[in-house]
Amino acid sequence: MRNEQLSLFPPPGAKPREPEKREPAPLAPTAPLATAIGAFHEQMLRRGWSKYTLEAFGGDLKLFGNHIGMNIAINDISSETIHQFLNWLRYERGVSCKPKTYQRRLTTLKVFFAWLKQTQVLASDPAAPIAHQPVIPPLPEVLRADQVAKLFDAVRAARDDAHKPDVRPYLLVSLLLTTGIKKSETLAIRLSDIDLSNAQQPVLYIRYDDAKKRHKERKLKLPGDFADSLARYREQYAPREHLFECTARNLEYILADFAKATGLGDTVSFESLRWTCALRDLESGIDDDHIRQKLGLSKITWEDAGERLKRLAAKAL
Repeated sequence: MRNEQLSLFPPPGAKPREPEKREPAPLAPTAPLATAIGAFHEQMLRRGWSKYTLEAFGGDLKLFGNHIGMNIAINDISSETIHQFLNWLRYERGVSCKPKTYQRRLTTLKVFFAWLKQTQVLASDPAAPIAHQPVIPPLPEVLRADQVAKLFDAVRAARDDAHKPDVRPYLLVSLLLTTGIKKSETLAIRLSDIDLSNAQQPVLYIRYDDAKKRHKERKLKLPGDFADSLARYREQYAPREHLFECTARNLEYILADFAKATGLGDTVSFESLRWTCALRDLESGIDDDHIRQKLGLSKITWEDAGERLKRLAAKAL
């Protein structure tokens, strides 16, 4: 057997070896959470995780850190700490946390702490005992057919009042129940977004200035009598650029006042009228994807919204 001396230099034509990437020095168990999050971010980059995952996980960990304190030592974070954060997310934050968002945030914490355990920074994983539990959102408030009729009777009476007619409540309610648009979209309507070229079937264009939201832009049918209502409304309120040149609170007061006057309590709101519109469409046999597009929802968001609608439309057990 020949003894070959290994060359100190690569043979001609050989590709130079890439220098091995050194792993960063391990964290100490007493390192602050902010430092651990930074190290985890570097780990995600090295693994080539997608931009979306980087942004989503980064945002989730930032929210977690802002809530419990970025300076807390990572070995002081317990399962109870995580439980309290998750409870705050669901019930105390004051911002709706959709089921998919909640599950993703829990997944982020599980991946983060599993990494700390795997790299032997932590002796135990505080997120491991926390099980994924399905978060079932409550059914949305909707108006029954008799309640819709009662509300329309009230706003129609205000429109036709002999002494002090006001067409705005009727215009607002008929708009929301026909189109299912959101409050922000209602306030953003410009007069130029309304197409009355076919008076029998007027059309509304929902537009977004934010380029990131332009996938929500759509063309919607307006109530058949909208041209007449709009003419009376313009004569009474003389809007210049936007359909409703008042605050969102003003419009909310209108809905609340008519809800109170008709004995409908808290059931009349932008959200309840949006859901009522969608439910009426579903019950009339309109295709699911048509309703999704009408509401301006993504396919992912529709998975939850569509399921809730079907539960509302189902026969009583």
